[in-house]
Amino acid sequence: MDYKTIAIEKHAQWKGKLEIASRAELNTFEDLAIAYTPGVAYPCIAIKENPELSFELTRRWNTVAVVTDGTAVLGLGDIGPEAGMPVMEGKCVLFKEFGGVDAVPLCVRSKNPDEIVKTISLLAGSFGGVNLEDIAAPRCFEIEEKLKEACDIPVFHDDQHGTAVVVLSGIRNALKITGKKPEDVKIAMSGAGAAGTAIAKLLVHAGFKNVSLADLNGVIASDIEYKDASLSKLSKITNPDKIHGTIKQILVDADIFIGVSAPNLLTEDMVKSMAKDPVIFAMANPIPEIMPETAKKAGAKIVATGRSDYPNQINNVLAFPGIFRGALDVRAKEINIDMKLAAADAIASLVTDEDREKGIIIPSPFNKNTAKNVAEAVAKAAVDSGVARK
Repeated sequence: MDYKTIAIEKHAQWKGKLEIASRAELNTFEDLAIAYTPGVAYPCIAIKENPELSFELTRRWNTVAVVTDGTAVLGLGDIGPEAGMPVMEGKCVLFKEFGGVDAVPLCVRSKNPDEIVKTISLLAGSFGGVNLEDIAAPRCFEIEEKLKEACDIPVFHDDQHGTAVVVLSGIRNALKITGKKPEDVKIAMSGAGAAGTAIAKLLVHAGFKNVSLADLNGVIASDIEYKDASLSKLSKITNPDKIHGTIKQILVDADIFIGVSAPNLLTEDMVKSMAKDPVIFAMANPIPEIMPETAKKAGAKIVATGRSDYPNQINNVLAFPGIFRGALDVRAKEINIDMKLAAADAIASLVTDEDREKGIIIPSPFNKNTAKNVAEAVAKAAVDSGVARK
């Protein structure tokens, strides 16, 4: 299919993938007087006296801001906020279609973390949550942390945490197939940017004790000094054997490879150096670190990619609509580690024994139960961990 021609034609036809729809009927003068002046003054006064009523008397309770600075859009890189708008609109459509969440794209003309944080924090009173999208590392880490401190609503960087949640869910099912345990497996990762960092942290929280990462400069180790604070923190919880070198070194006897890096990085020989029944998550897009058929030929037991034309697509749409649905439903103050782990388990549970017999470890993004299951699990985890407000 000629996606370039068709996508341009459809976007020109749509003239935007979103529109505003009224929930209030305006057919009579009385309708107008209730929805607008003078009647609207009364909910205004009620919210002035109790700002929490903004979640009850307006659409704030179900509205998420989808925010980008346009610096890491898909595989296109720093293309600017306006050029990132079609992706942000697409993200908003996914929020609505899969989670019933209203989302608004906000493309900010700044690369200054403090300016972005100030802008979004000033607008936070209009939203029930903030989804950060396509912001380059390491700036994305700073923006997320500062926004969490400045806002009393959930702040979630989907490129980090959505990816991590889906990866963990897939690994849960892959281990059911290989018969290995989280605390026993060795994981080798390529890429220590936003997604790689979040995946590693979530895996460690989930009980995986031997996770190592390599980036362009080599394997991350605690006995190396880093100017990047995020790498310094990462080095303290990964690579327990203090291996130095490249991805090639940490792949030896590894049970799982996770790639969020560059195309064609993994060779057949590197896969053959791994432990028995290796699991490969090659997620570079559009060309993965190794093509699935090549990985299988080299002995891979399970292969997942970021592509939709192969089985086991690591697709964030499995995670973020349900995560925000659950967080909004209980008016959570944040999306914490317990909620992420609950989301991963909920996604993993949708894969049946029959699926796993076929090598399937990830449910289809069109599985109608995904967002519902994830939302229920996330809402319960929010309540249990004390961050729910209703």
